[in-house]
Amino acid sequence: MKEIGHWIDGKMVAGTSGRFAEVMNPATGEVRAKVALATKAELDAAVAAAERAQPGWAATNPQRRARVMMKFADLINTHMDELAELVSVEHGKVLADGRGDVQRGLEVIEVCMGAPAMLKGEYTDGAGPGIDIYAMRQPLGVVAGITPFNFPAMIPLWKMGPALSAGNAMVLKPSERCPSTALRLAELAKEAGLPDGVLQVVNGDKDAVDAILDNETIQAVGFVGSTPIAQYIYGRACANGKRAQCFGGAKNHMLIMPDADMDKAADALVGAGYGAAGERCMAISVAVPVGKGTAEALISRLIPKIEKLKVGPYTGGADVDFGPVITAQARDRIEGLIASGVEQGAQLLIDGRGLKIQGYEGGFYTGPSLFDHVTPEMEIYKQEIFGPVLSVVRAETYEEALKLVIDNDYGNGTAIFTADGDTARDFASRVNVGMVGINFPIPVPLSYYSFGGWKKSAFGDLNQYGPDAFRFYTKTKTVTARWFSGIKDGVALNFKALD
Repeated sequence: MKEIGHWIDGKMVAGTSGRFAEVMNPATGEVRAKVALATKAELDAAVAAAERAQPGWAATNPQRRARVMMKFADLINTHMDELAELVSVEHGKVLADGRGDVQRGLEVIEVCMGAPAMLKGEYTDGAGPGIDIYAMRQPLGVVAGITPFNFPAMIPLWKMGPALSAGNAMVLKPSERCPSTALRLAELAKEAGLPDGVLQVVNGDKDAVDAILDNETIQAVGFVGSTPIAQYIYGRACANGKRAQCFGGAKNHMLIMPDADMDKAADALVGAGYGAAGERCMAISVAVPVGKGTAEALISRLIPKIEKLKVGPYTGGADVDFGPVITAQARDRIEGLIASGVEQGAQLLIDGRGLKIQGYEGGFYTGPSLFDHVTPEMEIYKQEIFGPVLSVVRAETYEEALKLVIDNDYGNGTAIFTADGDTARDFASRVNVGMVGINFPIPVPLSYYSFGGWKKSAFGDLNQYGPDAFRFYTKTKTVTARWFSGIKDGVALNFKALD
C-alpha cells in the first residue's frame, strides 16, 4: 500500500513514527493509501529547518517573492486537472467542485502577486523639529497553518500565499484525510522558485497540532475547522504567546422575503445547501421563508429540484451533482441527526438516508434531505450538520426571521433574497454575521477582500486572505529618527559649545 510522508526541506521524506492514518476514497470506501503521523520530534525538526531557511527568504525583496507567486499561479493553472482529481479522489467532490476548490485558492495566490504594495510601510517627514517617523512591516518568522479536509487545495493556499509572500516560512499541517493535494502544491511551489525549507508540509493528528501550538519558534497559527477545535487551538496558541486566527463552524441562514423571485431563491438554496454534499462552512443549511405563502411557494419549487439531484462518484460523469461525505462516521452522524429531527417533530419531506449506488456500495453516500417546520429547539437546528440536509424554519415576519440569525451562536455567512432594496439594506446593516449575501447565496468575498465570520464562527482579530492576511503575517516596527547637523554645514575646526 502506498505510504504518504512529509515535505521537508524541499523533498518528500518518509515518516519515522510508525504511526499511520488511512486515506480513504469516499466514493468506494476503499483505503487508497496510509499517511504518516508525525511525532513531536519530527514536527520540531521541520520547524527548525524552516527557521534556518526563513532569514534568507525574508531578505529576498518583495518583488522577487511576488515573482515566485506569479510562477506558482502559472503552475497551478497548468496542473489544474491533476490537482482537482487529487481533491476529488480523497475528498469525494465531483470534478467541477474540485476545480472550484483549486480555483478559489489560486485567486488568493494571484492577489499575492501584488504583495509588495500591501507590505509598504508609512513615513511622516518633519514629525517634529528635524524628526522623521516611519513604520515598516516585517515578517513574523516561522508560522503554521492547520487546514481541514473539506477544502484540500483552497485553504492551504489561503494560508501559504500571504504568509510566504510576506517573507515568513510556513509549516503546514493539512488534514490527514486529504493530504495529497497540499503535498503536490508544495512540489509546485518549489518548481516556482520557493527556496527549500521555506514551506514544510507535515502530516499528523492531534499530537502534531499540540506540537505546533507548544513550539516556541512558531509565532502565529492559522486554523480552519470545527468550533470546539478552533476554541481549543486559539486558547492554547494565545496562552503560548502566539498570534492566532481560528475559524470554526457555521449555521448559515437564508431569508426569503415574500417579494423574492421564488425560482431563483429555490435554485440558490439547492446549490448552496447540497453542493459538495453540504461539507462547506459557507453552506446554507437553514432556509427562513417569511410568511406562510412564501413557505408554501418555496417548498413547492424546492421538492422537484432536490428530487432531480444525482449523487454519485466523481468518475460518474458531468451530470453528477454531488458525491459522498468524507467518512462512514460522518455519514452515520448526519443520518443520526436526521432521525433526531423526525423524533423531535420536524416534517421530513425528502429522506436521503440509506442511499446505495450500484457498484459503489461501500461508498459513504447519503442523499439530499429536506425538512420543514424545524424549530430552534431541535438538534438539527442547533448543530452544524455538515451534510446534504436543508431545514426550513418558518417565520411570520421579517423581524422574527432576522432575530433567528441574530440569536444564533454562529455568525459565518447569511443571505437574504428580496426585491426590496430597503429591506436588503436594513438586513445587511443589522445582522451580526461576518459575510452577507443579497440575492447571493454563498457570499464568500473575492480574494482582494477578506474572509471571516463572527461569534462562535471565528476566534481572533484578523480575517483570512486579503489585506487582513498581510496584517496578520507581519509585525509593525516604528522608527523615530533625528539627524544632527552633519557635513552639509562644512568643516568645524574648533570645539563646538555644548547645548
